[in-house]
Amino acid sequence: MLIPKRTKYRKQFRGRMKGRATRGNKIVHGEYAIVACEPHWVKSNQIEAARIAMTRYMKRGGVVWITIFPDKPVTKKPAEVRMGSGKGATEFWVAVVKPGRVMFEVGGVSEEVAREALRLAIHKLPLKCKIVSRNEQEGERNES
Repeated sequence: MLIPKRTKYRKQFRGRMKGRATRGNKIVHGEYAIVACEPHWVKSNQIEAARIAMTRYMKRGGVVWITIFPDKPVTKKPAEVRMGSGKGATEFWVAVVKPGRVMFEVGGVSEEVAREALRLAIHKLPLKCKIVSRNEQEGERNES
């Protein structure tokens, strides 16, 4: 699973997820991609499950790019512990995903294989997503 090697601070505030993604909202590497339609925290194990689903379906042909990284620690206190006495220990790591963010990209395979692999990966993710091709995204940008 993906986790940072080192961080400047061990714990973080929860933060807010308002607005659309201004960075990472274009397909850069591959031909087809998964784009987030709603804001959500995506855990490192969910990213890994989606990656495995894609690579298994593509039979290790083609290339998969993961364009999100879980760099936010989420803390939890143990069950049945009284309030107070500080913040809990880091339980898992999440990537903060806003609407419009490109999360996974696929290249080097046919359109049918790529779309099916991405569809299987979407089922592993906790948010609504859509599959976008590089041509569709460029068409949308030219219209606006």
